[in-house]
Amino acid sequence: MAMLLLDRANLEVRSEGETLVLFEAGERRGTVPIKLIDRCVIHGAQTRLDSGVLLKLAEAGVATVLFSPRLGRRMAIVLGPAHNDAAVRLAQATRVLDGDWCLAWARQIVRAKLARQHKVLCHWQVARPDARKPLLDAQAQVATALRGVADATSLESLRGLEGSAARAHFAGLAAVVPPVLAFSGRNRRPPRDPVNVCLSLAYTLLHMDAEQACHTAGVDPLLGFFHRPAFGRESLASDLIEPLRARADLWVWEQLRQRNLRDEHFSHDKGACVLGKAGRAAFYGSWHSQAKPLRRWLRQAAAHLAGQLRTQGAAWMDAQACLPDEADA
Repeated sequence: MAMLLLDRANLEVRSEGETLVLFEAGERRGTVPIKLIDRCVIHGAQTRLDSGVLLKLAEAGVATVLFSPRLGRRMAIVLGPAHNDAAVRLAQATRVLDGDWCLAWARQIVRAKLARQHKVLCHWQVARPDARKPLLDAQAQVATALRGVADATSLESLRGLEGSAARAHFAGLAAVVPPVLAFSGRNRRPPRDPVNVCLSLAYTLLHMDAEQACHTAGVDPLLGFFHRPAFGRESLASDLIEPLRARADLWVWEQLRQRNLRDEHFSHDKGACVLGKAGRAAFYGSWHSQAKPLRRWLRQAAAHLAGQLRTQGAAWMDAQACLPDEADA
């Protein structure tokens, strides 16, 4: 399966049967069988397609994500049919209000995230022995936070541990990326350097995959347990990608180290760093292949959670089904 990146001016997409046909400036350029696509990314305001194309993609289970060319971030996502299991949604909403459940879930999420951060820092130490001191310092701070996870008694204390580990982890990353990239730590909205541009885009794509995994499994991406529900935020999707962030960080470092992404791929506009078209092509081309195991993990995690919730929700629904109707009372 492949990702279809639509990132050209004057591009039009039409559907013919089970195939997408691409036109540029009115001239037919090629075709893509829909069955070969599992992701479609539209990066730009000049791509034209009608609702029939989106419908075809949705029916095939292809997630379509639209990025703003001006803001450089995701603006919309179109997904396929949902797994509409009321029992799962019912139990999920109940668990959101269960403090003990949320704390136990959050401990697992934070423990997995910090363990991966520590592993990535060890990898960087082997690859960059010249940065041994800052990497050892970062490892020690992440290890201290990791030891504190088991004793955390609230979501707030877990967030504190996660925050301290994140600062140490990004300090380690700053020690191994070229100084010319001017990376000194995490920043966003807008990202101000090439490293943060790549981190933000990688996290955005992970988040999209987590939303799709939730959608397919039948859990509500808005109802998270570690990231609490908030207006306009897919909190459960945010929960699910936390253990994978460090793997995305490692991938970004590898792309910069191998010069698959280079300084000339980026530009600056009013304080914001922007990834150009050539850089986007390189980014998406490399990301798609390495993201497959991450998507698999997200699907499995969402399905496992749905299975746990379904048992509780089904029992409640069975009990309600045994009650007499009001008309019979």
